[in-house]
Amino acid sequence: MAETARPLTPADDIETPREPSAERGPAEPLWRDALGQCLRRLRLERGEILVETARRAGVSPQYLSEMERGVKEPSSEMIAAVAGALDVTLGDLTLAIATTLLAVPAGSAPAGPTCQAAYALAA
Repeated sequence: MAETARPLTPADDIETPREPSAERGPAEPLWRDALGQCLRRLRLERGEILVETARRAGVSPQYLSEMERGVKEPSSEMIAAVAGALDVTLGDLTLAIATTLLAVPAGSAPAGPTCQAAYALAA
């Protein structure tokens, strides 16, 4: 006798996702947020405006602005282009971002609306 396939439904015994608990504190920053902060800091240290860095990187000023604000999830090629325009290597940029993220105690970093929305979607 052939079994009939049961339609996929949420499991009855699995808890439904809850809102993030205030007890846990804010979420850690996302990689793209840390990347954006680092890129902006490097650009400002050079005394450049968005248009100058974007032109050398071969990206639009709007795209670079979105990278700096943590709105975009840039490809490795885009990150490399902007890093090159800022005269830093990908290795140095990655190390700077990782160091920044490691310095933030887990659960104590401020979570902006973008970060909170991402966690809500993941839940």
